[in-house]
Amino acid sequence: MRRVAVIGVGVTKFGRHDRTSAELFAEAAADALADAGLPASAVQALYYGNVVGGETEKQLHTGPQAASVLGLPAIPTTRVENACASSHTAFRHAVMEVAAGVSDVVLVGGAERVLHVPTADSTEYFAYCSDASWEQPLGLTFPGVFALVARAHMAKYGTTEEQMAAVAVKNHRHGVHNPKAQFQKEITLEQVMKSAYVADPLKLYDCCPFTDGGAALVLVSEEVARRSRRPVWVLASAAASDWMLLGDKRDLSRVPATERAAAAAYRQAGLRPADVDVVELHDCFTIAEIVATEGLGLFEPGAGARAAEKGETSLGGKIPVNPSGGLKAKGHPIGATGAAQIAEIVTQLRGEAGARQVGGARTGLTHTLGGNTATVLVSLFGRD
Repeated sequence: MRRVAVIGVGVTKFGRHDRTSAELFAEAAADALADAGLPASAVQALYYGNVVGGETEKQLHTGPQAASVLGLPAIPTTRVENACASSHTAFRHAVMEVAAGVSDVVLVGGAERVLHVPTADSTEYFAYCSDASWEQPLGLTFPGVFALVARAHMAKYGTTEEQMAAVAVKNHRHGVHNPKAQFQKEITLEQVMKSAYVADPLKLYDCCPFTDGGAALVLVSEEVARRSRRPVWVLASAAASDWMLLGDKRDLSRVPATERAAAAAYRQAGLRPADVDVVELHDCFTIAEIVATEGLGLFEPGAGARAAEKGETSLGGKIPVNPSGGLKAKGHPIGATGAAQIAEIVTQLRGEAGARQVGGARTGLTHTLGGNTATVLVSLFGRD
C-alpha cells in the first residue's frame, strides 16, 4: 500500500446559502485544488458526501452533478451517504483508492444545504438516520437520542449540566477565531444554563446548529505529494459500527464504535492517544464531545466532563479539542462535516490556523460520528 497525503483543502463559509449543494462543493473544491497547486484536469476520481439532498433539494445522483459543476463530467464519481460521517467515509474510501495504486489524485469532500427548509422539516429529515420501523414512529429525534446518552452518563459518572455547558462555552470561544464558522461569538456559562430545554437535560446551547456548507480535500500518492509544498500524511483511517437500535445498546454512557475505530486507527498508525496534539471530533451535542474524548482514550471513562470543566480541552490545555469551534460553533452541514474536520487538522499541522493555532502540533486526529452512534470514523494525520 502506498503512502497517501492531503495537499489541498477548501471549506466554504458555514451558514445560510442560496446556492445548491453542488455549487457549494464546487467552491470548496476550487479552493482545495488551488491550495494543492493542481488543475482540475489532474483529478482522476471524486468521492462525495451528501445526505439529505433528495429531501431538501429533490436531488439524488449528486456525485456526477458535483463533478459536472466542476467541469469534470468524465471522471468516476461515488456519492457516499453514511449519516453525519458521510464525507469522512468518502475520505477513507479515497485513501484506499490512492493507497492501492488505482489513482494518484483524488478529490473528496461533501456538501449539504438545509437552511432553506423549515426547522421541523430538517429535523425530520435528519431523523431518517434512525430506525424507521421502531424509533421514528415514536418521535425520536437526535436531541432525544443524545439526551438519553447524557442521562446515562450523568447517572453513571455524576456528570453535571454545568460540565456539559463548559463544552459549549469552550467551542464558541474557539469559533471566534474561525472565519468560516457560522457563529463567531462567545457565550457564557450562564447563557447556556438559562437557554431553553430542547430535550432534557440538553438545552438550546448544548445543540449544534443546522447549516449549509461544503468542504473538499485533495488526496495524492507519495510521488505527487513530494512535489507539493506542504503535504500532511494520512497515518491511519478506520471505521467501526454498532447496533442501530438504541434498545440494543448495552450502555448509553459510551460509544463502542468510537472505541473500536480509535483502537484500529492507533494500531494502524503505531500511535497512542498521548501522541495526539490536536483533535477535531463530533460535538453534535455537548455530551457527544465528552463521550468521544473518553472513547478516543484521551481521558478515562467518566473523566471527560471534568476535563472540559477544568479547561483541559481548550486551546492551551492538555489536549486541544475542536479549535475550529467544532460543530457547535462552526456548524454542521452533515454531508460536509467530516471533510471540514480533516481540513482543520491539515491547517493545524501546517501551522496556518492563526489565532486558533495549536502550538507545535505535529499529529492530529479526526472523529466523526454518524446517526445514533451506529457509525464512527477515526483518522490520524502527521507531518514530516
